[in-house]
Amino acid sequence: MTIYYSLTFMMLAAEVALSFVLIAPLPHAVRKRLFGFLATNKIVSKVAYGVKISFIFIGILFLDALQRMFRVTAESDAARANGGGQTQGAAFGDGGLAARKFYAQRNTYLTGFTLFLSLLLTRTFYLVLELLHVQDEYAKATSGQAKGGENAEVKKLKADLETMRKQSLQQQKEHDRLADEYNKAVGRSAKKD
Repeated sequence: MTIYYSLTFMMLAAEVALSFVLIAPLPHAVRKRLFGFLATNKIVSKVAYGVKISFIFIGILFLDALQRMFRVTAESDAARANGGGQTQGAAFGDGGLAARKFYAQRNTYLTGFTLFLSLLLTRTFYLVLELLHVQDEYAKATSGQAKGGENAEVKKLKADLETMRKQSLQQQKEHDRLADEYNKAVGRSAKKD
């Protein structure tokens, strides 16, 4: 495998490893710090820019490998159609043609999967960032609603307490009035402190 296809394979392996990190079940705080770091760090953004440029070259390699695969497949089909009765040299020619066909297909799949996985990783990264943002907004909304709900509940309880105090004072005044009337009727005076 040539150097540029070896580098493409290393990029594919790195993408697979990164995809496992992206979908790993991490705690919310760890995931938030990790994705915040990846989204805001300047060094990471420069590396991402370099990777995007390398994907342009991988796209060119993909088109080249696709063209080569079509050409080798056409040669293979032509050799099959023309060489039905030839036996001399067929083993060497077919082996070389089969090897070229294998390499062309391998290179096509390698570059194609690398490009496809890069699209998936990019989309997954931004979806996870959006999910983290929505989870943070939800946490703020529910905590604000809980605080607002507690404030409303506290206000309601204070109003109920004030109502109960007023009722208690009214009942105490009424009790004192009735006790005074009873004492007048019986002829005793109540001692008050």
